[in-house]
Amino acid sequence: MTIETPLGPLQATVNAERALTELKFGAGSGLQNGAGNRAVARQLAEYFAGERKTFDLPMAPDGTEFQKRIWDELIRIPYGETISYAELARRVGSEGAARAVGRANATNPIAIVVPCHRVIGANGSLTGYAYGVEMKRRLLDFERGQIRL
Repeated sequence: MTIETPLGPLQATVNAERALTELKFGAGSGLQNGAGNRAVARQLAEYFAGERKTFDLPMAPDGTEFQKRIWDELIRIPYGETISYAELARRVGSEGAARAVGRANATNPIAIVVPCHRVIGANGSLTGYAYGVEMKRRLLDFERGQIRL
């Protein structure tokens, strides 16, 4: 299902159990308009309206156990805050593995809901984001109340 947002369309995919498996920027080719996608669309609308800071959606991203540990930790980063890749590595018990953690972060299939945009470089720089550093900046600025979408 394609969901229109202030930052462009998002393509949501849910599985047969109505769990979110993928949420990515860009328009999709088909309309999957089930109850799971309606919940995703509603919660994203609330997020972009500034009314929601956390998501309450069943999720089932496809990945390795290591990736899933990283993605689970991303959800714990508070709205509007950031941490470094090194800090993320430390939090999942892989101190010294910032690059591996960065790679797992980069493969996150569920944008915004699993907030990989909240991970930044050790020096505070906005490094890498699947949808570009400018998109990352806009999401962070929005969450920090610096811009309205």
